[in-house]
Amino acid sequence: MTKKILFCFGFGYSCAHLAQMIQEKYPDEWEIRGTTRDPEKRDYYRDRGVKLYLHDALSPSMDMASRLEEATHILISAPPDKEGDPVFRAYADEIAASKNLQWLGYFSTTGIYGNREGRSVTETSEVRPSTIRGSRRAEAEKQWLILNRKKSLPLHVFRLSGIYGPDRSAIESVKAGLARRIYKEDHVFNRIHVKDICNVVLKSFEKPTPGQIYNVADDEPAPSHEIIAYACELMGRDLPPLIPIEEANLVPITMSFYSDNKRVDNSKVKDALIEKLEFPTYREGLQNCLEESEKQSEQSDSFVKRDGASA
Repeated sequence: MTKKILFCFGFGYSCAHLAQMIQEKYPDEWEIRGTTRDPEKRDYYRDRGVKLYLHDALSPSMDMASRLEEATHILISAPPDKEGDPVFRAYADEIAASKNLQWLGYFSTTGIYGNREGRSVTETSEVRPSTIRGSRRAEAEKQWLILNRKKSLPLHVFRLSGIYGPDRSAIESVKAGLARRIYKEDHVFNRIHVKDICNVVLKSFEKPTPGQIYNVADDEPAPSHEIIAYACELMGRDLPPLIPIEEANLVPITMSFYSDNKRVDNSKVKDALIEKLEFPTYREGLQNCLEESEKQSEQSDSFVKRDGASA
């Protein structure tokens, strides 16, 4: 049997969890490759059956172009810059010309919708980002969608809400004594557990829908202070005081999080790919994060490297 080859540009947190899930579910069917700029991460995952190449998309190489030709599935998770997606600039032509490519995925963000004053957004809502990060992601997404219209690529765009999961949740903030309950009136946001992201991607492998865009978000948008409070409840910790946002002295990057206020409709992804999420709200998700944290404290090793990696 010929193995499928998944190539991940930007092997971060979500890609690592996806690799782990693939290895557990389909141990003999896939080979997983990707890029990193961290030699330590490359060596770490080599021992776990993942082949990572030291690479920066700002410096394209012929070697990387030939490796892409072998891939059956390509997932782009690398962060954009002010000109859009560096992977697009470096390798769009090679990816478009690939004869082996069966599936192409791009991890975007629901930040491309901008601020909607608490109203709902769907995949057909206008793209109007209100932050620098959202604008860069919107430009990167646009580049791939335009190329897709010209070349009919097997492209799938996943607009992800705030990603959380084991080692990357309110559980860790509370445990470290760093959690703050910031209050902004009527502010809510959606999140998505990393395992649900992986479930969506695997279903998309099974049922490709080229050209489609999906919101990948949980079922219940909620304010951040409510999430911190639930994490404290799970861990039996006292609640930190509720701080009005005007008194919180937030750094600009954190303040930008509170500038967007919207409810993300996830109906399309549930109709097309998965009937229901494994972690439909932050409650089930945080319970899982706490359980995984307790398991890891009893084990000496973990598949996902704890390095604060991006999406």
